[in-house]
Amino acid sequence: MIRLAGVTKRFPGREALLRGVDATVERGARWGLIGPGASGKSVLMKILCGLVAADAGSVVVDGQEVSGASEAALGPLRARFGMLFQASALFDFMTVAENVAFPLVRRGGVARTEIDARVAERLRAVGLAGSESKRPAELSGGMKRRAAIARATIARPDIVLYDEPTAGLDPVTTSKIYDLLRADHAETGATVVAVSSDVSALRRFCPRVGMLYQGVLHYDGPSEGMADAGDPVVRQFVRGELEGPL
Repeated sequence: MIRLAGVTKRFPGREALLRGVDATVERGARWGLIGPGASGKSVLMKILCGLVAADAGSVVVDGQEVSGASEAALGPLRARFGMLFQASALFDFMTVAENVAFPLVRRGGVARTEIDARVAERLRAVGLAGSESKRPAELSGGMKRRAAIARATIARPDIVLYDEPTAGLDPVTTSKIYDLLRADHAETGATVVAVSSDVSALRRFCPRVGMLYQGVLHYDGPSEGMADAGDPVVRQFVRGELEGPL
């Protein structure tokens, strides 16, 4: 279980990016997060796994406090997370296979034969078998996303964070990516937190969705009910209406 209580984050010279965010994500759930640009979605994802420290509030993952924890304490916790970064963040100097293997190599204690077998399995699962020796520059946008998903999930993490898994992709590729994420979740039962600007696709993938606006969580509930939410900001964003400024 992930529990957020009063999470606040401010960067120097800027207004608070997150303003007292409260949320609970049950183990094995799929929780989506939407909102306009610069509303704090990606920062909140990084706070969840300890890559960024909150200025105030509490972040508890399965009973372990993340906020204020030492680097020594955060190491084992981070090993339980898999993360798909917004820009895929593949290493240009590595092959596809090396990129996917990276979490296992960094963790250590896994035999080379086991690493190779798991890389092959992950690449087959994401439809990239035969691409092991290619470099990221040789891949299309959709292939990069799939390679990054394989890397995020190869260590079979308990919690997977997907930051914009389909950004810039066409509708057909977007549909295939979400089919892949559903299949992976069905197999592993991992807790999933996903951020996306594609509101419709994310709502179909996540039974529960939260909406951040100006650092405040305006909605956190069933994805099906968002279009009729009591908060006019939520309704406007989900419906794509132009009444009043966002």
